[in-house]
Amino acid sequence: MGVRSMPRVIHFEIPADELERAVGFYGDVFGWDIATWGGPAEYWLASTGPEGEPGINGAIMRRPDWGACTIHVAVSSVDEYATRVEKAGGQVVQPKTPIPGVGYMAYCRDTEENVFGIYQEDPSAS
Repeated sequence: MGVRSMPRVIHFEIPADELERAVGFYGDVFGWDIATWGGPAEYWLASTGPEGEPGINGAIMRRPDWGACTIHVAVSSVDEYATRVEKAGGQVVQPKTPIPGVGYMAYCRDTEENVFGIYQEDPSAS
């Protein structure tokens, strides 16, 4: 998930109150391959198609306070883009958090009350 010249949507999260029900629904309807991840216990990764084809993969997760589907955008620096969000009138709702061995992420709210994630790839994150 390298960063390109313009940040792109790279991941989605679907909130659920009953994870197993939601996993079954999306698996049955779309045939997605959905499995628990080795990280947070209530986070199921969804593969939506073969690598190399257009589209993005995502996850089904326990419903957070904001409760809406969330997109994640790859950025070169979570710190830099969190500052950009605040300067543009948005806010950081969950500060920079490491994903060990993967990178860093933060959740932000835009000026229309939508929550989105920003993600910085960094295998040395701990």
